Formats: sequence, C-alpha cells, structure tokens
Amino acid sequence: MRTKFAAELAALSEELGRLAELASLASERAAVGLAQADLTAAYEALAADEELQTGYTACENRAVILLALEAPVARDLRQVVSAIRITDDLSRIGSLISGIAEMAVRYFPDPLAPPEVAEQLAAVGRATAELIAATNAAIAAPPGKGDVLVPPDAELAELRAEVLARVSAPEWPHGHTVAMDLALLIHHYERCAEHCGRIGGLINFFHTGTPLSLEAAE
Repeated sequence: MRTKFAAELAALSEELGRLAELASLASERAAVGLAQADLTAAYEALAADEELQTGYTACENRAVILLALEAPVARDLRQVVSAIRITDDLSRIGSLISGIAEMAVRYFPDPLAPPEVAEQLAAVGRATAELIAATNAAIAAPPGKGDVLVPPDAELAELRAEVLARVSAPEWPHGHTVAMDLALLIHHYERCAEHCGRIGGLINFFHTGTPLSLEAAE
C-alpha cells in the first residue's frame, strides 16, 4: 500500500513541476507578446495557460484523492497540502498571465504601451517572467535549510511603481483607457509576484514545517 502511495506522491510532484513549467512558459511568451505586439507569442501564452488550467484540475483531484484514501501523516501530509496550495497559486498566475496576453491581442497590431513607458513595461514583463522561472526552479530544487527560495524583487517593485506614476500623472497625454489598461497590467504583474512569494513560503513549509503565518510574522 505504501508503495502505491509513494508512486502517487511522485506522480503528483511530477505534475506539479509540469504546471510550474507551463506558468513559466506562459509568462515568457506573454512578455514578448506585450513588448513586441507579437500576436503569435500572445496566443502561445494563452494556450499554455489553458493547458495549465486543465492540469490544475487533474493535479488538485489527485491530491484530494491522496488525502481522502491514503490518510498521509507528517512529511507526506505536508507534501500533499503544499502541492494543493501551490497548484492553486500556479493556476492564479496562469489566469493573470492570460489577462496580460489578452490585452496584447486586443491592442494588436499596435503596442499597448506608448513610447514613454514601453521600455519600463517591457522590463516589468521580463523581470516577472524571470521571477516565475525562479519559482519553477525552486519547486524542482532539492530542499535547502533556511534559504529564501523566491526572494522579493525590489527592482521589480520599483519598475511597477514607475509605470504607475507615469500613467497617473496629470499630464498623461494618452487618455484614461490606456492609463487604466496599463494600471491593470501592473496590478496583474504585482499579483504574479505575490503568488511567487507565497509559493516560496509553501516550499519552505513543506521542507521545514514552518507555517506561512509564522514566516510573515518574522
């Protein structure tokens, strides 16, 4: 029975890694689609998220069955619970990235960002994709002790704030619609970063047993 459980647990971990790879792929292609008004890249991001959402449902179902039928304890229980919560964060990242890609599609063939914020927005997209790639690597990495697996990115936060400051300035010349769309994009990117940080905490919870609430308090 334990051999079967170990095999199911390994399959769950493998599926979780695949979802993380899809989230990373979606974020990279969405960043290209947005920065370069590349319709193909934007659709590739949407396709990756669609596959991610399908996998999310299957992964969640597998984890729930493990909890219901196998009654894992200690480290095994932490692994299953962490997997459920991480898949939820990956699903939310995928949905946010889809929103970004859809905006690139809506503005095609024109770029969404006016010249004065195009460089900063492209940098936000690239940095967020790199953060999601780091999260992907953290999910696949062997356990570390006390490591901050997905550290906060101060430079990324500064870039987001710079774009928001520009689009909210009284002298912004491109209208309210573009300003609101750009602000929404920045919000999506910010939420992606928050989910990456949460996943880092969940990975640490799995390896150490330290709840996210205690990490936040520290």
